[in-house]
Amino acid sequence: MATGVDEQLAILTAGAVDVVSEGELRKKLERGQPLRAKLGLDPSRPDIHIGHAVVLQMLRRFQELGHTAVLIVGDFTAQVGDPSDRSSTRPALSKEEADANAATYFEQAGRILLPENLEIRHNSEWLGTMGIADVLRLAARATVAQMLARDDFERRYKAGKPISVMEFLYPLLQGWDSVMVRADVELGGTDQLFNNLMGRTLQEQEGQEAQVVLTAPLLEGLDGVQKMSKSLDNYVAITEPPATQFGKLMSIPDTLTTRYFSLASGASPAEAQDFAAQVSACTLSPVEAKRFMARRIVDAYQGEGAGEAAEAEFNRVFKSHDVPTALPEHTLDAAAAVDGQIRLANVLQQAGLAKSNAEGRRLITQGGVRIDGEAITDPDVVFAPDDLDQAVIQVGRRRWVRIRI
Repeated sequence: MATGVDEQLAILTAGAVDVVSEGELRKKLERGQPLRAKLGLDPSRPDIHIGHAVVLQMLRRFQELGHTAVLIVGDFTAQVGDPSDRSSTRPALSKEEADANAATYFEQAGRILLPENLEIRHNSEWLGTMGIADVLRLAARATVAQMLARDDFERRYKAGKPISVMEFLYPLLQGWDSVMVRADVELGGTDQLFNNLMGRTLQEQEGQEAQVVLTAPLLEGLDGVQKMSKSLDNYVAITEPPATQFGKLMSIPDTLTTRYFSLASGASPAEAQDFAAQVSACTLSPVEAKRFMARRIVDAYQGEGAGEAAEAEFNRVFKSHDVPTALPEHTLDAAAAVDGQIRLANVLQQAGLAKSNAEGRRLITQGGVRIDGEAITDPDVVFAPDDLDQAVIQVGRRRWVRIRI
């Protein structure tokens, strides 16, 4: 563990939006004992994107300084649903869905967190054993007025949108996690500030020292406007092929290059500051800066050297207009054919290149679909399934798939 408290404090709070409070964190560090830094992840989706990874990088810094990372997989709370920063509730999952998604989180989080100083817990360990009397006693810890102070609840209440009593319980359940693991620090996105502060309240009621709360900024998506989200298709998944990651990162607005480097590359605060200075002084051109950022982020999740290889593949595909060397494949469901023919829009949906037949038709009409390099513009075009065997379908500039029958 680093011996300098000032040095640790600077490293651990770098990039944080909220620190509640820095003085409390200093006191905890001055004791010279390893801290327990908690991060809860609800497995609402099976994949982690680089927006999620921002707070995981923050947690890793605790590990590198000798503290313990306590990663809580919210397999129980995922079955409740969390409306954090949403105008409607996040769908609740079945236990089977939550378990399946959680299983993928371990491998993905392992690309960022160190195996040392890592404690993985499931909040079903304690929440799953609570009876109705326990839940009612927990519910008595907070008032309705306190809950309506949460921004997204307040917005929905004023808009006349329903808020279930179960949703009010969510911050209490998350806060109880902190009590059960005796967290010294809790990390989360800025949309989790209310829930994390509830953990402080419950710890104090239980006679524990209140956890320090650190929030990480929410990374904008590839569009440069809205928060990175799979549902908005503006994300970079940490498990995507390196060339796909590199291509997506090259598409972001130039104004976000330094922000992506600082938040998603795993760079130290000093490195991020130096990179921003070079960009500001025009020592690096916008394109050079973006390529450097993309290489570093790909390296962070795929291993050193992967970024350089991905850049070479990017140059080959997008400068020479060649087909990528490694293509994802999709086995076509020929049973979807009608009278021996299948609509191309249906194929796009099956292959995950369009969310629906309607979107597939729109992509075709806009000229964004090619088969073996030939542009297709008829939204009603059909093919015999056998004619598509081994065909390479391209949508836009970055998405490709090889069809097999």
